[in-house]
Amino acid sequence: MKTSRTLQLTEELIALDSITPQDKGCQQKLQALLSPLGFRCETIESNGVTNLWARRGTESPVFVFAGHTDVVPAGPLDQWHSQPFAPTRRDGKLYGRGASDMKTSIAAMVVAVEEFVEAHPGHAGSIAFLITSDEEGPAVDGTVVVCEMLEERGETLDYCLVGEPTSSHVLGDMIKNGRRGSLSGCLLVKGVQGHIAYPHLARNPIHQAAPALAELAAEKWDDGNEYFPPTSWQISNVHAGTGANNVIPGQMRVDFNFRFSTASTADGLEARVHAILDRHGLDYELEWTLSGEPFLTPKGTLSDAICTAIGHELGVKTELSTTGGTSDGRFIARICPQVIEFGPPNASIHKIDEHIELRYIDPLKNIYRRTLEALLAPSPPAA
Repeated sequence: MKTSRTLQLTEELIALDSITPQDKGCQQKLQALLSPLGFRCETIESNGVTNLWARRGTESPVFVFAGHTDVVPAGPLDQWHSQPFAPTRRDGKLYGRGASDMKTSIAAMVVAVEEFVEAHPGHAGSIAFLITSDEEGPAVDGTVVVCEMLEERGETLDYCLVGEPTSSHVLGDMIKNGRRGSLSGCLLVKGVQGHIAYPHLARNPIHQAAPALAELAAEKWDDGNEYFPPTSWQISNVHAGTGANNVIPGQMRVDFNFRFSTASTADGLEARVHAILDRHGLDYELEWTLSGEPFLTPKGTLSDAICTAIGHELGVKTELSTTGGTSDGRFIARICPQVIEFGPPNASIHKIDEHIELRYIDPLKNIYRRTLEALLAPSPPAA
C-alpha cells in the first residue's frame, strides 16, 4: 500500500509514546505543520499537562477540531504481536497504541486542513485546533483549562468536531451528538459492631441498608428523551465486615454511579437519593463526585454536514447516538453550541493490539475536509 500523507503522520504520532499525561512532542509536531498554514499556536501547560490552542483567522464562524495526544498504557508487552509504539502494518491494518484512539483522527484533521487551506486560502470564518494530553487521565488540566481560558478571553466557538472513535461496525456508521453525565456517590452506612450471636446488642448496617438499596435499584429516575436512554443507577462496589464470620460489621460502604441524561440534573438526582435514604432512617454519610454533565447537540448544521460528508465519501447511513462513556466534549459544549464526535471504529480501543483498518485512514481525512468545505468554503458568486 502506498504511504499516504495521513498514514505517514499517523505513524509518526504513534511512534511517540505519549502515555497520559505525557505528550512526548506530539503537539510540537502539530505546531510545526500548522504554523506555516497561518495558525497562531499557543501552548498552555497545567500541572504537567500540555495543551495546544491553534487558530487560523479572526472571524466567525469558528470551526474547531478537538482531540487528545495522550494514550492509555500499553499493558503487558508480551501480549502484543508487535510493539505498541512501533507502528506496524499487518493484514490490512495499522497496529499501535493510539491507532484508533485517537492519533489517526488527529493526523486526518491536520491533513484535511492542509488540503482545505490550499484549495481555499480565503475561506470564511476561522479554523482552530484544541488538543490536550489529559483526556485519558483525570481530565482536570486539559481541555477544561483551555475552555476556561477561551471563555475568559471572550473567544466564541460555533462548531466543534471531536475525533473520538465513535464508529461501531464500519467507519461512519455512528457519530455522537451528545453524552450522558456521570455522577458517583460513596455511601457510608453506620451501624454498631457486635458478636453475631447477640444481634440485639449490635446494629447491622447491611440489613438496614438493604431495603433502601433495593428501592434505589428499582427507582425510575426519568424516561430519557429523543436522544438519550433513561437514566441508570448502578452499584459498583460493596464492602462490609471484618472478614470473620462471627462479627456483625460496624459500617458498610457502597459505591454507585448515575449515567444520566439531559432529562435529569445532578442536583435533582442527589436530592432524590437523600430522600430515599432518609425515609429509611439510615445513619449515613454520602460524598458525591460529578465527573461530567450531560451534553446534547440536536440535529442541525454540523451534524448534517458530517452525515452528508460520510454519505458522499462512503455511502454509509449514519446514526446519531449518545451512548458510551464521557468525553472532553462535555467541557467544549459549555462554550460551543454544536459539538459532534466522529472518528474510527472503536472495537480495539484500549486493548492489546489496538488497530485501525488501513482502508479507513484516507476516507476519514476526506470526511473531515468535506465537512470544512460544507461550512467554511467560500460561496460561489451569484449567477
